[in-house]
Amino acid sequence: MRGDLTIRTVRTASGAIAVQVVQNKGKQRSSLKHIGSAHSEHELELLMAEAHCRQPNLFAETPPPPPPSSFQDAFARSKLVGVTHQFARKVLLACARKCGFGDLHELYLDLALMRIIEPASKLRTLELLESHFNVQYARRTLHRMLPKLLEHQAAIESAANQTAHDELQEKFSLVLYDVTTLYFESFKEYDFQKPGFSKDNKPMQPQIVIGLITTRSGFPVMHEVFEGNTFEGHTMLAIVRRFQERVGETKPVIVADAAMLSKANMQQLEKEGYCYIVGARLASTAAGFIDQIYRTLPRKDKAMHRFIYEVVENATMICEFSDSRYKKDKREFDKQVKQALDLLERSEPGRRAKFVKKSKEKDKPFIFDTALQAKTEKLLGVKGYVTNIPEKTMSSVEVIAYYHDLWHVEQAFRMSKSDLQARPIFHRTQEAIRAHMLVCFMGLMMGKYLEINTKRSLRQIRKELLQVHEAHIRNEQTGEVLVMQMDAGDFAGSVLDNLLNSELSH
Repeated sequence: MRGDLTIRTVRTASGAIAVQVVQNKGKQRSSLKHIGSAHSEHELELLMAEAHCRQPNLFAETPPPPPPSSFQDAFARSKLVGVTHQFARKVLLACARKCGFGDLHELYLDLALMRIIEPASKLRTLELLESHFNVQYARRTLHRMLPKLLEHQAAIESAANQTAHDELQEKFSLVLYDVTTLYFESFKEYDFQKPGFSKDNKPMQPQIVIGLITTRSGFPVMHEVFEGNTFEGHTMLAIVRRFQERVGETKPVIVADAAMLSKANMQQLEKEGYCYIVGARLASTAAGFIDQIYRTLPRKDKAMHRFIYEVVENATMICEFSDSRYKKDKREFDKQVKQALDLLERSEPGRRAKFVKKSKEKDKPFIFDTALQAKTEKLLGVKGYVTNIPEKTMSSVEVIAYYHDLWHVEQAFRMSKSDLQARPIFHRTQEAIRAHMLVCFMGLMMGKYLEINTKRSLRQIRKELLQVHEAHIRNEQTGEVLVMQMDAGDFAGSVLDNLLNSELSH
């Protein structure tokens, strides 16, 4: 006879509560199964649930299933309490040490690496550090320490130059310089951010001007922040001199775009013993010089010729004709001519167009500028480069190739604005803005270091790092938390490990 099955609890000598399944036969009671001993209400609930599940099977015709394995038992008594990305932080901290930031407070490193992981405002960054990495900083600590980062700017710049020299084998024979602008989501001016010539087409909004020096491979080694209304041609000499203090006697070739081309800049660079390569603004050169280019330079793809550039002593201008550039220039030229003729035909003098100019005739206030049309047409497909480097020292082909490396600076600026999201800027004071840009500069150093060495984009690197999770599993009986990391994969596990091997072991 089966009898009645019941579940009973008994307090043991140790104070625990034992859970048992018992059988009642008349006045007799026998214990059939000891389920376990609970030391808390939660454990008691778990054991009671297990007893209810086992009770119907005690008298089954088929033998009961084997008890769960130790792994299954442990899993049943465990709970997932969190998921983190600590592997990504470990890798980026190793990269920060490779870039020479090992002596900085870890808060600064975390702010820089978060520009790579998930750029956000400083307060939002604190929240993300906690959710992604279980790293906590107090707000007051952030507000107190962020301005103090500027005290380390010289050390950070020295680390950038040392990293370029030691890790990237850079000899500083040539550096690239360019500027960009970062605007603010406001129309209110402050002491530092002011409206100026905007590269973001936001001329009415206050902005700042950023100057950046990189190596030929695009690794950043120096930056400076200027007031928003600073003419970009006035930014170069100050930052070049400061860079020279970092690298010592080596005087690199300075490569910059046409915005840096001013007689004063080139004369000063020459006076201080620098070689330079800058883009030429051919449209603003004298008509006689343009005629000389038109007569001398063959209209053949990749044809080039050196001309004496009499505007600056010891300078020459290299002009190159390109078929692809000609097609692009011709399309724009035809479009501008048509626009000018259409405006004149509709008598819309208020509208601006390149080939429209004022007339001295009263009945016809605006006329088509045929002289400018002829001048522009002679320069279609032609690009100029001004340099003080003699041809016997550097060929025209090499000069042009060095100038084309400027895309590395442009790419670094794009990375700052997109991947690192240097803007929007949530600061108003000059000190806070400079500290923010220094954090972005550190993030740019780390990002370019990884890109150059892995031959992958920062977006791909971020994706690979964030695919590695850690599961935090708590044993509900003991309270112990076990951390289990996913497989890092080939890229994150081997490529990055080889690159950062000495630092990942820290």
